[in-house]
Amino acid sequence: MTKNRLSKRAATLQPSMSLAISAKAEELRRNGVDVLSLSVGEPDFDTPSLIKEAGIRAIQEGKTKYTRAQGTVELREAIARRIKKDTGVDYPIEQITVANGAKHSIMNALLALLDPGDEAIVLSPYWVSYPEMIRLCEATPVIIHTKEEKGFKVDRLTLEKHTSDKTKVLILNAPSNPTGSDYTKEELQAITDWAVEQNVFIVSDEIYSKLLYEGTHYSPVSFGREVNNLTILINGVSKSYAMTGWRIGYAAGPADIIKAMNGLQSQMTSNPNSIAQFAGTAALDADDALFLPMVQAFRERRDYCVTRVNQIPGMHCNTPDGAFYLFVNVTEIYAQNDTVRDSLQLAAYLLEEAQVAVIPGIGFGQDAYIRLSFAAGMETLEEALNRIETAVVKLLNR
Repeated sequence: MTKNRLSKRAATLQPSMSLAISAKAEELRRNGVDVLSLSVGEPDFDTPSLIKEAGIRAIQEGKTKYTRAQGTVELREAIARRIKKDTGVDYPIEQITVANGAKHSIMNALLALLDPGDEAIVLSPYWVSYPEMIRLCEATPVIIHTKEEKGFKVDRLTLEKHTSDKTKVLILNAPSNPTGSDYTKEELQAITDWAVEQNVFIVSDEIYSKLLYEGTHYSPVSFGREVNNLTILINGVSKSYAMTGWRIGYAAGPADIIKAMNGLQSQMTSNPNSIAQFAGTAALDADDALFLPMVQAFRERRDYCVTRVNQIPGMHCNTPDGAFYLFVNVTEIYAQNDTVRDSLQLAAYLLEEAQVAVIPGIGFGQDAYIRLSFAAGMETLEEALNRIETAVVKLLNR
């Protein structure tokens, strides 16, 4: 009998669309094409010197050996201090674990929580990896399509309509990738009340929590002991500290869940990079003022890009509360031409005609949109949006 060479999970896994677009743009650049990328999901700022110096010291002092699988005591203590400062909640370090980026932390959490047959609620538009992570756990993603006119946010009534006796997890990402939407205190209170009543775990991805331009960020862990015991808080140093390549993420949550995540990680990867852990400790203990210039620059770019995009024929977008993305509605473009009728085709057209890389909305679960990143210098943003406008006008006038 012939056996399948690949497992079902490997054979059916969908690749990350954002990484695929970035790779295509990089290939064109190597071939001499002047491609401008609005697809990248990382700050264009360098890691601050204070953090780099901590990594260099770790190398010079020989701190290059294995650490505990869940991370160094020093880093977990720094994470506990940061969470206390940001949310008011005290976590003992036994309830904190460090992984190879926030993505790895999310995967560990889902593996610790989900069994085959379980359901996990995902809000669309979603970060591209969430549904695939759930499927890797042999569980079922239940997609709730949120609406632009409601800020791409979910309410309790909608959650109740999608709840079953198989519902085990809600993945909540705020501020969101790709929409930048965050929840008010009242909106989040309603969601946490639902989670407690239904006994549903919240995997709260807060990786963009420091990149907030409007309002105040609230975490589910701040809403009392009952919801705290159902919440796995996910964060890291990649976005807020311009440390994407250092690969340090972390999770805080109930002791039994964190213990299970530690056990999984000990068998799969062991500890995160030891040098990056010492750099991450310095980042989390740094004064917030160190990062204010980056946040201010992103705010200025956001305001420029929102105004500019809303002036382009066939395009419009909300103003994001945080993160560094615009989720741009392009349905009018589809309606007004005969050749580009979905987000894949539009992204391909803009890459070919304008030499600008964007991410198709279908990768986030909503084909009526494309995602633009404003994690690029103002000069690049101005030129890229000029090119996009020229290409779109040409398309609509064919």
